[in-house]
Amino acid sequence: DVSELEGLSGEELRKLGRIPYPMVRRRGDAGFSRISWDGALDLVAGRLRDIDPKRWAIYLTSRGITNEVYYATQKVARFLGTNNVDNSARICHAPSTTALKRSIGYAASTCSYSDWIGTDLLVFIGSHVANNQPVATKYMYRAKEEGTRIAMVNSFREPAMEQYWIPSIVDSALFGSKLTDDFFQVHQGGDVAFLNGVLKHLIEREAVDRDFIDQQTVGFDALTADVAAQSWGDLERFSGVSQDEMGRFADLVAEARNAVFVWSMGITQHRFGVDNVQAIVNLGLARGYLGREKCGLMPIRGHSGVQGGAEVGAVPWSFPGGRAVGEEGAREMSDLWGFEVPSSRGLSPVRVVPAAHRSEMDLRWDSGGDFLGTVPDPAYCREALERVPFRVHQDIVLAHQMFVEPDDTVLLLPATTRYEQPGGGTETATERRIYFSPEIPGPRIGEARSEWEVFVDLAHRVDPERARGVGEGVGMESAKAIRDDIARAVPFYAGIQNLEAAGDAVQWGGPRLCADGRTALPDGKAHFHPVAPPELDIPEGQFHLSTRRGKQFNSMVQAERDPLTGGERDHVFMAPADAERLGLSEGDPLTLVSEVGTYHGTCRPSDMKERNLQVFWPEANPLIRRDVVEPQCGIPDFTAIVRVEPGHVSP
Repeated sequence: DVSELEGLSGEELRKLGRIPYPMVRRRGDAGFSRISWDGALDLVAGRLRDIDPKRWAIYLTSRGITNEVYYATQKVARFLGTNNVDNSARICHAPSTTALKRSIGYAASTCSYSDWIGTDLLVFIGSHVANNQPVATKYMYRAKEEGTRIAMVNSFREPAMEQYWIPSIVDSALFGSKLTDDFFQVHQGGDVAFLNGVLKHLIEREAVDRDFIDQQTVGFDALTADVAAQSWGDLERFSGVSQDEMGRFADLVAEARNAVFVWSMGITQHRFGVDNVQAIVNLGLARGYLGREKCGLMPIRGHSGVQGGAEVGAVPWSFPGGRAVGEEGAREMSDLWGFEVPSSRGLSPVRVVPAAHRSEMDLRWDSGGDFLGTVPDPAYCREALERVPFRVHQDIVLAHQMFVEPDDTVLLLPATTRYEQPGGGTETATERRIYFSPEIPGPRIGEARSEWEVFVDLAHRVDPERARGVGEGVGMESAKAIRDDIARAVPFYAGIQNLEAAGDAVQWGGPRLCADGRTALPDGKAHFHPVAPPELDIPEGQFHLSTRRGKQFNSMVQAERDPLTGGERDHVFMAPADAERLGLSEGDPLTLVSEVGTYHGTCRPSDMKERNLQVFWPEANPLIRRDVVEPQCGIPDFTAIVRVEPGHVSP
């Protein structure tokens, strides 16, 4: 009976253990009953034969899913006629992909972690690596040993970015290590204004790299004119930072022959996320921080696997290798794979949910994830899931979205971890390094199967005659064969086919992209793109709220108390001056009210930029509008304008 499970927390559900067998629940059933793999996949196959391919979709999360699974899934989806396949990078670094691709032709970090060590300046912009990528603090420590200056641009002066205890380094583990030298606190959403202000200073001082700009870039004159037209008054108002403070950051950049800029979801999860990233790229290019040792632009990833998901094609508007979905790309993939590939752009998850709510989706397949705990407006998302006639949830543990009452049928399919994948698997890290993880021998959970095996099996059941080419004929009969297939479909992944033992790895593009002075754009040059600061005047008496992470993996909360800030999951981080104006003290109850929802929390005075608030995600999702997305890449805007009311007030 699922009613007994719905009230459990995510942590309690995970403690129940792995999903051991395929299970089915039909409308009116109180719970799930066991079904064979044959019975389960025949059910799905029968449904897929009867529906319009544009009316079903697949979503893959980042819980250790391998490149082999991403690739096999998107290939089978396209064999079955749909481009509605996407991965969880949609809600983290989609803006980085868009801005970098149009600027340098690559959608990945241009440098390696080793470039942090000894660079003159290492800058973190909207990125809290001590919490989200703690292993990276070792590189920060070594960089400090080599004389690197570290700066952070953020609305919250993160205590763990100021000083951190690195467990793998003895003296740091005992006494802690000072990491960040300079903090620049900007309004949330004020990054374009701040970075444009810094660039304005550099241009006025003639502190840009003219040789690099003249020889290797396009569009700097237009950028210069655009920045010159932006008044200091506007830049100060929208960023929340004075002209002098922007100048102080410009001093650091001007003095740095080499620098690495690192950013994450504090930059990307805005309705203008692409412009945010573009402002970083423009600043880096203006100083020539591309293609050289100790220089680079790094959109740091939070989870292994998401970098590779897009590169091997699990994207609704890109085929493997970044080929655009369209007539030309579809012809190329059809020739490569030997079957007709659809040419129309697919739907991203932020479009699939509204389509489902309008009863325009007949089947939805989720590999991992929990949309009820990740996307804005969870009540609306629940209604959307209820209106999908056939749902498949493939995962290693239970999640709340599985318990939503089916319109017709819901299947639960048990998945394997990457370490259980037959033939081993690969994942691609932030620095473009493709790592091989061998299959680890040992007992297995029930009847769990690797996702790639399931999707290949499904293809054969939907259309056995055509599928002979999808499986045995085109290299999907084993993990090794899939890696061979990836190497053919994604030329820059060459070498993945040779990975077969623990420790094997290959870094596509080498240690640094554009090392020969050329980008991957047709003219071989880097392209500047002017961006205007969003006009974010915070209404009087209100605040700009964004979400933050504590001790958690994705939406899976691992501790109620964040060890780095001391914050509890219901804490609302605000500037002490704001708390005083509101008559609030630490621990006081309060209510946040946005245009779409309310949130009952507790006051936590912290070193925040005034007029800005932060709340843990996914708890803050009821405050976030579901219909506000970045127009160029489709990422949701995980921010809101809210007012604060003392006490817990009913809506």
